Amino acid sequence: MKKVLFVDTVHSMLWEELEKEGFHCIEAYDLSKEEVKAISSDTYGIVIRSRFKIDAPFLDACQELRFIARAGSGMENIDEEFAISKGIACLNAPEGNRQAVAEHALGMLLSLFNTLNTADLEVRQGLWKREENRGIELSGKTVGIIGFGHNGSAFADVLSGFGVKLLAYDKYKNNYSEKAIESDMQTIFNEVDILSLHIPLTDETHHLINDEFIQRFKKPFYLINTSRGQCVKTADLLDAVQDSKILGACLDVLEDEKASFEKLENSVDFQRLIQSKKVILSPHVAGWTKESKLKLAQVLLEKITSIK
Repeated sequence: MKKVLFVDTVHSMLWEELEKEGFHCIEAYDLSKEEVKAISSDTYGIVIRSRFKIDAPFLDACQELRFIARAGSGMENIDEEFAISKGIACLNAPEGNRQAVAEHALGMLLSLFNTLNTADLEVRQGLWKREENRGIELSGKTVGIIGFGHNGSAFADVLSGFGVKLLAYDKYKNNYSEKAIESDMQTIFNEVDILSLHIPLTDETHHLINDEFIQRFKKPFYLINTSRGQCVKTADLLDAVQDSKILGACLDVLEDEKASFEKLENSVDFQRLIQSKKVILSPHVAGWTKESKLKLAQVLLEKITSIK
């Protein structure tokens, strides 16, 4: 039987259906990376989210490995190039949580525009501040979407009824959208009111949003990041918010989120973030819905069982 190690929890449907297909699924949720490595010589597949990095030394120990299935979109914790060179299929499931990410991004933006977080707290405290909580309409704004894969295109879909102008930029695609105007970065710098990131974390995108990048925008703008925290240089973002070059930010991901929360709380940048009323935060849950948990498993099941 083909052994599949589950090193992270996913929807139970994936385990159950793989067993029906003749795979032997083994729970490794509590094992360390070294312990998983020690039992992986005859492993056929690994199911993971983000618990540890699957690097070249780890892959060298997996002599029979045929696939790595990540229950999510980003693949930065997997050495894909080395894995592929060894004939290992690297599978992810952006199709499974694209709607969840899009709806979460929209929800954060509408909350920011209508000061809902602040207004809710004030009403609970007996404060009735109407003028101070006057909102901003999304209609009529120009939204720039960087990265037009599953998540970027899904965000364009949910924005389609709001009367916005959509500009999309994807460096690696051509003729990719009827939902948005295929644009270049200079046009985005010149026109956007709102910028949303839907890009993987790579050497190229690490700290893509920094002071130099921000200063290229012709007018102040809002930033949404539901991709990876390290795509944004937090200190530069905060300086831009302070200077009103960035009018507000919706951040589902943080630059230092891999640190323990205790260390994060002691970060100067994190303290600046939580003290700003122009920033809305969530704990990397944009793709984290009850529906997406099942859909991620369904997508991975289809991809795993199609491996020849």
